[in-house]
Amino acid sequence: MPTTKEKEVMDTCEGKKRRKVSCESVEGCRRSVAAKMKRDVGKVLRSLTVGNNNHIESTKEIEDDEDCFSISFIQHDQREPSVLASPRYSLLREVGRGSYGVVYEAIARKTGAKVAVKRLQCDAPENVELALAEFWALTSLENRHQNVVQLEECVLQRNGLAQKMSHGNKRSRQYLRLVETSLKGERILGYPAEPCYLWFVMEFCEGGDLNQYILSRRPDPQTNRSFMRQLTSAVAFLHKNNIVHRDLKPDNILISQKSGSPVLKVADFGLSKVCAGLNCKNSEEQPASKESSRGSNQNNINKFWLSSACGSDFYMAPEVWEGHYTAKADIFALGIIIWAMIERITFIDAESKRELLGTYVRQGTEIVPVGEALLENPKMVLHIPQKARSSMSEGVKKLLQDMLAVNPQDRPDALQLEVRMDQVTCAT
Repeated sequence: MPTTKEKEVMDTCEGKKRRKVSCESVEGCRRSVAAKMKRDVGKVLRSLTVGNNNHIESTKEIEDDEDCFSISFIQHDQREPSVLASPRYSLLREVGRGSYGVVYEAIARKTGAKVAVKRLQCDAPENVELALAEFWALTSLENRHQNVVQLEECVLQRNGLAQKMSHGNKRSRQYLRLVETSLKGERILGYPAEPCYLWFVMEFCEGGDLNQYILSRRPDPQTNRSFMRQLTSAVAFLHKNNIVHRDLKPDNILISQKSGSPVLKVADFGLSKVCAGLNCKNSEEQPASKESSRGSNQNNINKFWLSSACGSDFYMAPEVWEGHYTAKADIFALGIIIWAMIERITFIDAESKRELLGTYVRQGTEIVPVGEALLENPKMVLHIPQKARSSMSEGVKKLLQDMLAVNPQDRPDALQLEVRMDQVTCAT
């Protein structure tokens, strides 16, 4: 399974091609993703005045001065050219790379705080769509949640002009052109000689992802219980705010240790869907019934049907494989993650050679994603727990069985799950 969602979208949407993986033991040497990544020299984004932008677009298309600000990203050991304005952020090292973006650890020059900076090149409509999906999801949240990664700011950069992005800013021609690119499916903004980038500045999580954190430490039931509560709290918050993540997996769950104890952060919203104010005539989503337009937000989100079969195959619910699903698919993915975390069930991805947390079903010499196996055989009984010496309580066992039910209507919704998770973890 690719570690970047861009590859996953391609693999999943072009057909249900099963990936070959091995289940070999990988005790011992584990290297972090950051150590395996090549260091990259940060590019300098020159801050231009409005007068210098006449060759980009007319002055009528340039935003008000208050919307434009000086921002430069440079490598930390590179001397800053005197002709540049003082940079807001200095890139320290590359910590992740995908087919359409790079993530850096950086320093905010003004405060000295560490941040994560994700650079997305908007060179194709599909990349723009992923970038805007993440931007819309994170900016639609009016309140913060300690278990959801926080977006500090988003910057649109083209031909040296750096401009802060704001959600739904109809005065911004750059923003509108990005939206047009995504909707029309053709390049509207940027050319090879003048690339367009989106820079996401987010809180930095120094503990790596859930795979790295869990598999580099001895089993700890107390940590497991804490993580289970944090994960369900995060998903309940997202669903209450009408956001379906659609790509929950250990790679997309980061760990912050600033407070001394590990705090989970759900991240990577490139495949997410904001379900507020949907127009079923002009959208891929359709209300499951007339009742979907009434009632509270947390109930409504479970009544909208989504049709884009995307995500990561080992965490996809049966109905996602069919391309007709609701927010309950997030509950299934969460069940797979928690089950794998408690019992430390892993597989080796054949492409990346990484050990990944994830449960599966054996079919001869192959291992098959649970969701795909349940789609092929809805009457199949999942053996929870898998391991004979597992310390899983009856309450957790029953909750996981309900979360992984074939019929999404038999699964608890996110708010019900949060209440039940508190009950079973406190009783353990």
